[in-house]
Amino acid sequence: MNARALHVLEYDKILELLRAHLSSDVGREAAGSLAPAASLAEAERLLQLTEEADGVYRRTGRTPIDAFPDIRPMLARVHAAHALTAAELLDAAQCLRAARAARETLLGGEASGLLAAMAGRLSSHRAIEEEIGRCILAEDEIADSASPELMRLRRQMRLTNERMREKLNAMIKSPVYQKYLQEPIITVRNGRLALPVKAEHRAQVSGLVHDQSGSGATLFIEPAAAVELGNELRRLQAEERVEIGRILAGLTALLDPVADELYASLNVLGALDVIFAKAVLARDMRAVRPKLNAEMRIRILAGRHPLLPRDTVVPVDVWLGQEFRTLIITGPNTGGKTVTLKTVGLFTLMAMSGLFVPADARTELAVCDEVFADIGDEQSIEQSLSTFSSHMTNTVAILREAGPGCLVLLDELGAGTDPVEGAALAQAILEALYASGALTMATTHYSEIKAFALTRPGMQNASMEFDVDRLLPTYRLFIGIPGKSNAFEISERLGLAPAVIERARQFLQKRDVAFEDVLSGAEAARREAETAAAEAEADRRAVREAREQLERQRDELAAERAQLRQKAREEARRIVQQTRQEMEDVVAKLRAAGEGAALERAVQQARDAVRAAQERVQEQAQSAGDGGAPPSAVKPGDAVRVLSVGREATVLKPPDARGEVLVQAGAMRMSVKLADLRSVQKKPERPRPAAVRRTLAEPERSFLSLDLRGRMVDEATVEIDRFIDDAELAGVKEITLIHGKGTGALRAGVQAYLRTHPQVKSFRIGAYGEGDAGVTVVTLR
Repeated sequence: MNARALHVLEYDKILELLRAHLSSDVGREAAGSLAPAASLAEAERLLQLTEEADGVYRRTGRTPIDAFPDIRPMLARVHAAHALTAAELLDAAQCLRAARAARETLLGGEASGLLAAMAGRLSSHRAIEEEIGRCILAEDEIADSASPELMRLRRQMRLTNERMREKLNAMIKSPVYQKYLQEPIITVRNGRLALPVKAEHRAQVSGLVHDQSGSGATLFIEPAAAVELGNELRRLQAEERVEIGRILAGLTALLDPVADELYASLNVLGALDVIFAKAVLARDMRAVRPKLNAEMRIRILAGRHPLLPRDTVVPVDVWLGQEFRTLIITGPNTGGKTVTLKTVGLFTLMAMSGLFVPADARTELAVCDEVFADIGDEQSIEQSLSTFSSHMTNTVAILREAGPGCLVLLDELGAGTDPVEGAALAQAILEALYASGALTMATTHYSEIKAFALTRPGMQNASMEFDVDRLLPTYRLFIGIPGKSNAFEISERLGLAPAVIERARQFLQKRDVAFEDVLSGAEAARREAETAAAEAEADRRAVREAREQLERQRDELAAERAQLRQKAREEARRIVQQTRQEMEDVVAKLRAAGEGAALERAVQQARDAVRAAQERVQEQAQSAGDGGAPPSAVKPGDAVRVLSVGREATVLKPPDARGEVLVQAGAMRMSVKLADLRSVQKKPERPRPAAVRRTLAEPERSFLSLDLRGRMVDEATVEIDRFIDDAELAGVKEITLIHGKGTGALRAGVQAYLRTHPQVKSFRIGAYGEGDAGVTVVTLR
């Protein structure tokens, strides 16, 4: 990519934004050499890496690249058998730790695809990293435990130092020496312990003079009694330095076999640092991954120039490369023409570099062989070139190199010279660029170029909108409509006399006036169409929101009704269970009562208990809501829904004197209140080869059977489901399904369904006397 286009389009400023999110010098160096990819495949790979990094950042809230120093120059010394310093070894440990941490994070489930492949190239040498950390506590501090010899030497040094201080403290406290001392303190001079002695008493304190004060009044003397211990301490310190050197050499030797691997890991870490910086920058810009193509198609939707303040920049829609390859933009100065050019160029460079762009996710950009740009007033003082000459020099170079696969951006084409000649040159240049196969965007003020584009296939006009009433540009781009100058309208708004404006119109050629009138009419029509479209969109949005609100209310109402019905069913089951227990109690009383009045009272109690249970069930169902009114009358054969049990049923008998209706719901017959019923459309009956048969054993235990012989498996499962519901409501825990022996297909299908039924606890083949293999006995939960 040519350097001039990168500079003119301010690609370097994007890299500055990227560097702000980098963690390392290695990453900053890699970002400095970042350039647009040369192929579609490479550009897609770079964008894919950014997308994967964005996923990791979104899930973890951070980048996995910790700060690390650039030790690559230092690693070359490892092979030369030069021992590294403690500070250098700590830097090496930090790099090892950064590589290991990034590898563990990315390969630990956070990354996949290309990012995981890069992470797999990172080295992990935790043992070396931890050994360096164990031995070196800080840049100037080696741990006592780094070696047994170092620990022994330092113990001896402490003991020697303590003995010296004991001797010196004894002298300080001695009345003999106190009068000779300037101060009663122990000081260190040239690495030796000394006492501050008054110069006039030098003869009274024997020892070695290591220093004196600036005035000469104080001599710092190491007393003779401590000299031998001082020499011993010096010898131990020398041995300590030798031992530390040996330890550092040993740690350096640990790095030697992995130095090349660590060097490569640092390069990978730098590349990962750049990739994650791209992801963070995309978040800051609210940018998206654009689609790419090699067919030179550009379609930017809601694109925002990344270097302009987000709260002030107006999003732009611009496209070219499909219906037309040359787009000519006209409009007022400072109206956004140049920003639009730069947005297209910069978006292209960013996408080819693996950077997301601040635009709509449907944005599509071309991977170009080359991008050329001539934007702004770049007058060359050294070459004494005018604005026109400077632009023409650049244009000549562009015409020489442009061709298929190139994007050419030209700002104010033909400006800086005679308007007639400038317009003619601009038309010829645009024609030549179109013939070369390049994709071209150009801005201009010339009306001749607008008319030129209208008559050339493959070329299209566009305009930047200008609000004449407010005398301000709106920065909105409209493709397909050439811009008008607005000079007369602006002058009139600014107070220029109407007579002067009218005279100016007379100086215009008739074709120019007609052309401007056509543009004015097109602009007015566009505004009307835009207003109508906005109103239609507002209406559609209002209808859509109203529909969505109604759907939400409907869903909420349905959910609430279903919840109420479920509660009603649960309460009904509870009441039936309770009534069953009450009935068993009544039966027990009947047996105990025998005959006579007591028996009659017990029977009446049983009837009252059943009636009370039914009324409670009906009240519970009605309180849950039913979505309709009860029928005014029913007759045998009518299809109804019993609210209290949530099942459809058939009327067997009309209401009796108490208003109760006898109905059949599946295998159950029951008497219910008319208010507990709702009319439903009766389904056409079909002949059934067998009917449901129900037998009642002794009162303490109910036993139900369902004859399924002659049914298909899917028909049988529907009947089984209903039958189990009936049995559950009746409090029955065991039922028998009659499927016959036959081929065994129906039995297999029935048992397969029972295995998945939530209300089935277990099932078995019938025993001798129960029907053998022709029946399945089911135990319910």
